[in-house]
Amino acid sequence: MLIDRAVIFVRSGKGGDGCVSLRREKYVPKGGPDGGDGGRGGDVVIAGDRGLSTLVLLTQRPHRRAGHGQPGMGRSKHGADGDDCIVPVPLGTLVFDRDTGDLLADITEEGQRFVAAAGGRGGFGNEHFKSATNQTPREATPGEPAVDRELRLELKLIADVGLIGMPNAGKSTWLRAVSRANPKVASYPFTTITPHLGIAELPAASGGERRLVIADIPGLIEGAAGGAGLGHDFLRHVERTRVLLHVLDVQPDDGSDPVKNYEVVRRELFEHSVELAEKPEVVLFNKVDLVPAGERAELVRRLSGRLGLGTDDAAVLTSGATGEGVRDALEAAWRELGHADTPGWRNATQPNKD
Repeated sequence: MLIDRAVIFVRSGKGGDGCVSLRREKYVPKGGPDGGDGGRGGDVVIAGDRGLSTLVLLTQRPHRRAGHGQPGMGRSKHGADGDDCIVPVPLGTLVFDRDTGDLLADITEEGQRFVAAAGGRGGFGNEHFKSATNQTPREATPGEPAVDRELRLELKLIADVGLIGMPNAGKSTWLRAVSRANPKVASYPFTTITPHLGIAELPAASGGERRLVIADIPGLIEGAAGGAGLGHDFLRHVERTRVLLHVLDVQPDDGSDPVKNYEVVRRELFEHSVELAEKPEVVLFNKVDLVPAGERAELVRRLSGRLGLGTDDAAVLTSGATGEGVRDALEAAWRELGHADTPGWRNATQPNKD
């Protein structure tokens, strides 16, 4: 199960206190101060881990504490530093200060580290204060206190391609056809209630391998950007994708108009984020196996015309159930990735709200 939100409580280590000590050794007159410094407290560090895909471990153990620094000792011995507390999180995790709401870090790379709570510095022992005019100081400083912090973590999946569309458009079946992901598939809406990730292998002509990480996002309904249905909770996961695969059911079971369904989803994307709606998009005319072969060309021509898709726009006939057109759709998505960093490459016009 995907857990994409968590609240954790972190505490860094306290710095060790400095030591007051005067050297006492036989045959060594006026040994002088030899109190060592305290050790540094451990940090609480948020670290990106590619092997994780959910925040569930943090919900099970929300309290994370680093080790305290040890106090200094005589004979100029410094206290040991406290152990750091490493908190691994999935790539795509946003770290917020729960009290202020400020975004503190965006963990997007393997091994990326963010110090969420810095350990206190160790105090100075009296050895630190000796001088020509103060040869026997009897002062030391305490270590700095620990830092307590409450963090809110939010996960946005990182994927090359995001599958979007109305409920029951066939997104989960399509993902199963191109990867080893195993999302639930059934003949009723909202079978997908959490995002799923799959990896599609796309052999290259040179013999190499190309990979696409694909995210199956729960179906969007009208009003999703305002909180209706399941889409509002998961629209943010689409923000991390670079290309959108818009799965359009050409013959919806409920008798709805495919073009109207397309416009509903496009409108919700715009209302959530214009930047999201301007991502490159490939339209998949899905479930074409239900359309007689002799009628497909006319259906595509009619839908393309109503959708305003030109010859340069990416639209592919596919069927997740039979695998028809799946390879063509992946190739189209791969080509669109080349334009993924160009804002407004496609679909820069907001859909009609009528």
